[in-house]
Amino acid sequence: MGDTAETAAAAGAADKKQDRTAAKLAKQIGAFAKHHGGAEGQLAHIGQAGTRIVLVGTDGGWGDLVAPTFAVAQLAAEKAGLTLHDEFDGEFAARVRTGPYEWSRMAGIQLGGPENPAA
Repeated sequence: MGDTAETAAAAGAADKKQDRTAAKLAKQIGAFAKHHGGAEGQLAHIGQAGTRIVLVGTDGGWGDLVAPTFAVAQLAAEKAGLTLHDEFDGEFAARVRTGPYEWSRMAGIQLGGPENPAA
């Protein structure tokens, strides 16, 4: 009987931790949206590292956050009132505005941008 109570207590603690993590992410999403005149997002699995929450602001600014699980990412998006897209498709991606830094990092060596440091 004690094992069941311990298991329930552990599950409750895990739920509380997930809620706290989702609330923290939701606060960051809200701050991003406020700074960029609103935001929409997309959730992308990144393996064992968790789930990336890709954010695109109304002004074209973009950023991302990482949640430990897909469920936490969904909860954070829900708490923040973030509209989610199923895919980062052409129409959604076209809203992103990149600057010189992004272009130099994406192109890197091909366009004479900064190289990645040797591992």
